[in-house]
Amino acid sequence: MQELSHIWQTLEPYKNEINFLIYIPLFFIIRSVLLKRVRKMLKASFEENRLYPFILSLVNWSTFYAILFYAIAYFKDTFWLGKTWFHVGNTPVNTLSFLIPLVIISLAVKISKLISEFFLDKVYDRYDLEKGMRYNFNRLLQYGIIVISVLVALPSIGFDLGVLTVFAGVLGIGVGFGIQNIVSNFISGLIILFERPIKVGDRIKLVDLHCDVEHINIRSTVVRTRNNEHIIIPNSQFIENQVVNWSYGDSKIRQQILVGVAYGSDVRLVEKLLMSAAEEHQQVLTDPPPRVDFLNFGESSLDFRLLYWLGDPVIRTRVKSALNFRINELFQEHGVEIPFPQRDINLRSVDADIMKNIQVEYESPTPQK
Repeated sequence: MQELSHIWQTLEPYKNEINFLIYIPLFFIIRSVLLKRVRKMLKASFEENRLYPFILSLVNWSTFYAILFYAIAYFKDTFWLGKTWFHVGNTPVNTLSFLIPLVIISLAVKISKLISEFFLDKVYDRYDLEKGMRYNFNRLLQYGIIVISVLVALPSIGFDLGVLTVFAGVLGIGVGFGIQNIVSNFISGLIILFERPIKVGDRIKLVDLHCDVEHINIRSTVVRTRNNEHIIIPNSQFIENQVVNWSYGDSKIRQQILVGVAYGSDVRLVEKLLMSAAEEHQQVLTDPPPRVDFLNFGESSLDFRLLYWLGDPVIRTRVKSALNFRINELFQEHGVEIPFPQRDINLRSVDADIMKNIQVEYESPTPQK
């Protein structure tokens, strides 16, 4: 007993360190028990939905930060943590003053990673965002959380955030005028990504530009024209201008061909030939069926309109060209004339004496000066 008492007296100055080393394994024991309980509670379907990896990562990092905060609280009054090195105003600054902001910032970075990996991915999958857009959003989230954590951590070392208020106000006014277009395009990009008026692969018409959407980025959208030209368009253009999206919702599209025939033509034959041309083409849909309308009596022709439906807007130009060729062939085979505008000019007779005077006046020599 005397030996044990002597040993205890010898270790008395180090009892804080001994207690710390005893409590540390308890955190790992609690972690191990908790993970076993989680494995029993979770089903295989949950593991496939990445719930188990999220809980595993959360428990691991919670254990690490619990040990770290316990160590800080346990040794805060020691010389190497609690000694004041200098003062910032009335605030004493010690080792702990620098350690706490680092812990807060590192914790914020880890939280941002957990959110982006296990929560935002579901949002990305729902809106079918490409890899580059996911990276941009993850970076924005991470930077935002880090900025907030820095603002929370600065007061712990005696930094007065009131100084930043005036500076941020002056800077905000100057930067606001300079980056208003960037902010406008950024917000427009968010609207496009989440409202989804257009998406990658859509065939669209922006003003007079016919193109396919290749990439949707935070600030701009890359489109490809039918001449294989890639154009970078600011996102605000898609919000401010009228956009025709041929791929939005139902991909079926109705097209028309206007044609005029000469007066005296058999209008029923013209209707039959137009319908025949449309029905022969494999790309023209039968539901809804094509239709021929007799529009009006023009100045030099009887005007007809052929309406037909296509399942893919990309092929509309090729199909229209093929139908025009076929209509022209059928009209020639059946003697249907496509007229062109004509004008009749009537000349009135002129008195012979008047014409003679004009001719004499025209042929008289010019008097010399």
